[in-house]
Amino acid sequence: MPAATELLSRYAACHRDERNITSHLVGVPMIVLGLGVALARPSFAWGSVALTPAWVAFAGAAAWYLTRGDVTLGLAVSTAVGLLVLLAQSLAHGSTAAWLGWGAGLFTVGWLVQFIGHWYEGKKPASVDDLTGWLVGPMFVTAEAMYLIGFKRALMAEIERRVGPPILRDLARIA
Repeated sequence: MPAATELLSRYAACHRDERNITSHLVGVPMIVLGLGVALARPSFAWGSVALTPAWVAFAGAAAWYLTRGDVTLGLAVSTAVGLLVLLAQSLAHGSTAAWLGWGAGLFTVGWLVQFIGHWYEGKKPASVDDLTGWLVGPMFVTAEAMYLIGFKRALMAEIERRVGPPILRDLARIA
C-alpha cells in the first residue's frame, strides 16, 4: 500500500495551481460533508449508539489514513473527516427534503468549486481516473491546512521536490 508521501505527490501533480489548491480547501470539505449527510440515513441502533453508513465509511477511511505511514497526518485527517461526519449527522436529522437538499446541495456545490479550480489548473480532477483520489483529497487538504499553520513543512518540501512548487498558471498563454 502506498505511503502518504507517494499518494500526496501523485495527487499534487494534478494540483499545482494555487487557485486550484484554494478551491480544494473549500470544495473537498463540502463534498465530504455532503457525502456524510447522504450516508447519515438509515440509522441503526447499536446499544446506545446510532450507527449509520456514514460512520461505517468513516471507520474504514480512518483505518486507511492511519496506515499510510504518517501517524500525525493520519490522526489529523481522521479527526477532520470525523468532525465533518458528526456535523453531517446533525444536518441529516431534519425532514427527508432537508436531508436530501443538504446532501445533494453540499456535494454539488463542492464539485462546482472543484471544477472551477481544475479549470484554472487545466487538468481534470484526480478522482476521475483513480478512485483513491476520493480518500487522498481530504488528506491533501488536511496536509495543506497543516502546512499553512506551520506544520508538515518537511512533507510539503518533499512533495514540491517531486512535482514542483505551486504556481499561478498564466491563462493568457493558453492557445
